[in-house]
Amino acid sequence: MTSLHRRYTTLILDLGDVLFRWSPKTNTPIPPRQLKEILSSVTWFEYERGRISQAECYERVAAEFKLDVEVISEAFKQARESLRPNEEFIALIRELRQQSHGQLTVLALSNISLPDYEYIMSLSSDWSNIFDRVIPSALVGERKPHLACFRKVISEANLEPQLTVFVDDKTDNVASARSLGMHGIIFDDQANVFRQLRNIFGDPTRRGFEYLRKNAGKLESVTSNGAVFEENFTQLIIYELTNDKSLITISECPRTWNFFRGKPLFSETFPDDVDTTSVALTVLRPDRALVSSILDEMLNYVDADGIMQTYFDHSRPRMDPFVCVNVLSLFFEHGRGHQLPHTLDWVYEVLVHRAYEGGSRYYLSADCFLFFMSRLLQRVHDPAVQARLRPVFIERMQERVGAAGDSMDLAFRILAASTVGIQCPRDLERLTGAQCEDGGWDLCWFYQFGSTGLRAGNRGLTTALAIRAIETAIACPPSPALSTASSKLDTPQRKRFPSIHRPVSPIRFGDFLMPWRKSHNRNSVLVEG
Repeated sequence: MTSLHRRYTTLILDLGDVLFRWSPKTNTPIPPRQLKEILSSVTWFEYERGRISQAECYERVAAEFKLDVEVISEAFKQARESLRPNEEFIALIRELRQQSHGQLTVLALSNISLPDYEYIMSLSSDWSNIFDRVIPSALVGERKPHLACFRKVISEANLEPQLTVFVDDKTDNVASARSLGMHGIIFDDQANVFRQLRNIFGDPTRRGFEYLRKNAGKLESVTSNGAVFEENFTQLIIYELTNDKSLITISECPRTWNFFRGKPLFSETFPDDVDTTSVALTVLRPDRALVSSILDEMLNYVDADGIMQTYFDHSRPRMDPFVCVNVLSLFFEHGRGHQLPHTLDWVYEVLVHRAYEGGSRYYLSADCFLFFMSRLLQRVHDPAVQARLRPVFIERMQERVGAAGDSMDLAFRILAASTVGIQCPRDLERLTGAQCEDGGWDLCWFYQFGSTGLRAGNRGLTTALAIRAIETAIACPPSPALSTASSKLDTPQRKRFPSIHRPVSPIRFGDFLMPWRKSHNRNSVLVEG
């Protein structure tokens, strides 16, 4: 299942080097490298498990590293005082919690000794507004990456691992979490982690529409050499996908349509084309009498082989199967598909022999061709034509599921596949994961100019396609292979963690008594924060 259907409910975060930054540099004889060696020693691990006291830990470390206890104590005092909260990450946690309307549980799970845990808890009285629980390894009796640590947390908190996201800067910790079914994120680059978390816990379609509305009327196309230019074709596709005319800018044409809105990129004049005209007439649906007369005119631009040419200009003979599909969509929508039999035959052969792979003179994506084919099939009401095209189309769509591709390819694929009942859960997961932090999707190359090979794309189009693909997938979700209930680990149902707390003696984690504590007062429990 994708995150859209999984609906993660729990976020577990590390503290050190994720939510807190610190410096190993101290004004002591212990250099940063040696301080980190101490933190990776067996003695320190035992300290973080809560099995020895701070005094015993420092004494052992002093003996192992031939240092004075007082120097060790001072070094870690200074390191502790260097702790600074990652305010950007804390703000993101607040944002995610607010957006979840109380449905997101946030935990902190850290390899940390009890004294260091108590120090961090003393830094703020506001932790309860950030975390539901803070879980130090010293209270668990185990530390990451050991599976026992994760299993105890899963059991004590009644977590469903497959509904849990785990963020840590250590790869081995993330690998262990993943091995138990959690969605693991390595904290390597903060911007990348923020993007992933917003994509997992946010509403991708809401964020996508916010991007489109913020840029309404400015969703212009860009060439591969960075030139921004005005055109009609992409604007029309965006309108078809969103049904929101306020997002786009087009040049209303009285009859046939031109690709460019303003001055053409490569010449002073540029002829109208059948591709833009066909899309405009199927999307805007003008008077049928006008459309009929334009169809009559288009029939004058069929070549000797019976193939529709691209331009309303006999001096520019160009043919493109992608363009022909869009022309056929218009003709079939108006019950005149039979007037282009050879064009239909050619499109069929292109589909059968996969001639669309590698693109065409004007288009770059195999998935784009199949998307255009899906538009055509939705407009074909002739049973014989459906019987001819549909089985091959289904076979070709099945071949594309899971193939490589950028965000635009994935969205084209998901939309085309959905028209014949094929679901693409892995492609959907890749698409949702590619959403940018601003809510849009990255620029992808949609077409190319045949004369120069210069490519062009539009973030607005990629975003509109992604939104529509996600909405379509949500409306027709795949049947999960395993129920949510069956994904739970077979662990006993225990009471949930109490809220954030400052522990009292004896320190407990559920039924786990801190072994170095002497008291066995069974009536003492962690208090609610």
